Amino acid sequence: MLYKQRSLPLAVLTQLPLVVCSSIVHIKTGNTHSSGKNKTQMTAKLSSEIAIHGFLLWASMGFLVPVGILVMRKSNREECGRRLKILLYIHGVLQILSVLLLTAGAIMSFINFENAFNNDHQRLGLALYGLVWLQMLVGIIRPHRGSNARSGWFFVHWLLGTAVSVLGIINIYTGLQAYGKKTSRSARIWTILFTVEICLIALLYLFQEKWEYIQKQGVILGNEPVQPTEQEISPTYKQKETAEEPC
Repeated sequence: MLYKQRSLPLAVLTQLPLVVCSSIVHIKTGNTHSSGKNKTQMTAKLSSEIAIHGFLLWASMGFLVPVGILVMRKSNREECGRRLKILLYIHGVLQILSVLLLTAGAIMSFINFENAFNNDHQRLGLALYGLVWLQMLVGIIRPHRGSNARSGWFFVHWLLGTAVSVLGIINIYTGLQAYGKKTSRSARIWTILFTVEICLIALLYLFQEKWEYIQKQGVILGNEPVQPTEQEISPTYKQKETAEEPC
């Protein structure tokens, strides 16, 4: 009986390390599951932030800037003063919205992403951000029409606008590649859709240039009358013309 009483505490002490180890293993396992769950949540959060960042940059550089360029080209051929002012106002509003969206996307990138500037997308994005703000400042301080500085200002404004447009398109493509690498998702469908959009905008750009020429050719009814061709002259007129010719 005395032996059993002494062996009971000994058995408890012997089993205690096993219970403690089991608890530690359970805690570690629970922490592992919790860590994995948090990692999954962070990945989903990061993916959504990248998607929002990409949408803001596309809306700015891939939509508003090209539409603003098309509007400006339309205003260059407008002679009516009222319509010209409206088109210039629309152009200015589109460019301001573009700058605001680009700024929001850049701030979001600086806050939420790692910005080591060790890839082409981040470097181009930084250069693009500076050029966009410079372009906006140049647009604000434009001189009046007819002044001596107008031609120089127009060249600088056109050069900056061209650089912003080209770099913006390139940076969207590099951003789609970075999105695929970061999220391990295919960005092929978005690349194809963006390419189709750029092709359509380019066609509209070229069509604007040839619009007046098409009107003058009589393909689309314009202000000038369409001259009849030789085949459209009536047979009666041909017979009369033949009769008047000397033998």
